[in-house]
Amino acid sequence: MAADGPADVWAQGDAYERYMGRWSRRVAEVFAARLGGPAGLRWLDVGCGTGALTAAVAARYRPDVVLGLDRSPGFLRAARAAAPGPARFAVADASALPLRDAAFDAVVSGLSLNFLDPPRAAAEAARVVRPGGLVAAYVWDYADGMTFLRRFWDAATALDPAAAELDEGRRFALCRPGPLRSLWSGAGLVDVTVAAIEVPTVFSGFEDLWEPFLSGQGPAPGYVAALGPAARDRLRTRLATTLPAGPDGSVSLTARAWTVRGRRP
Repeated sequence: MAADGPADVWAQGDAYERYMGRWSRRVAEVFAARLGGPAGLRWLDVGCGTGALTAAVAARYRPDVVLGLDRSPGFLRAARAAAPGPARFAVADASALPLRDAAFDAVVSGLSLNFLDPPRAAAEAARVVRPGGLVAAYVWDYADGMTFLRRFWDAATALDPAAAELDEGRRFALCRPGPLRSLWSGAGLVDVTVAAIEVPTVFSGFEDLWEPFLSGQGPAPGYVAALGPAARDRLRTRLATTLPAGPDGSVSLTARAWTVRGRRP
C-alpha cells in the first residue's frame, strides 16, 4: 500500500499480525456484523492486507464470491494461509481495479484507505459495485482513539520533536468522521453514515506492547528502527512510564476505528 507522506513499509504478514493484526481482527468482526445482508452475494475487499475482513465476511455471510485485493504479495500469502471457504485473493491496485463495472453486491475496505489514493479508491469502489450495492470501510482513529499508538507518539515527540512528522494522527487527516463522510459523498454514494467501533487492546505486559515496535514495519516501527541503541532505550523507558499497568503487569488500553458506509444510487 502506498503511503501519504513518508514511506511506510507494509509487506510482512507475520509482523503485521503481531503489531496490528490481533486488534484489526476484532474490529473486522464487529464491522462485518453491522453490515447485514443475505447469503450468496458477491463481495470485494479492497486493500485486504492479511485478510481479517475477508475472513469475517466469509464466515458471517456465506458469500457466493469474496475476493480480497492488495498490492502486497507478502500480505496475500498470509491471507491465503488463513482463508476460509470461498475467499480468493489477487494482487491489484485499489486506484485502478481490474474489474468490470457493477460486478459486486458489496465492496468493503479495512484499515487501508489512508494508505491509498482515497478519492480514486472510493471512486473505483463505487464503480465496481452494482446499483443499490453497499460500499463500506473503516480506518483507525489515529488522532485520538488508537491509544497505544497515541502513547507511543507522545513519548517519541517528547524526546524528539521531529518525530511528529511521522505521527499518523497528524498525517492522516482523512481518518475523522467529517472527511470520511465527504469522501463517500464525493464518490457519488448516498445514504452515507459514519460510526465508531471501539475494542479493548490488552497487552500481557509492557514487552508485549513494545516488541512489535521493533519489527520495522509501519510508521512507528520504522521510526524505532532508525534510532540508535541509546535513543531507542530512552524511548522505551519513556513509553513505559506513561502506560497504566495492572497488578499482574498487564496493560489495558482501547482502540477506536471510524466506519463509513453508503450505497451506489
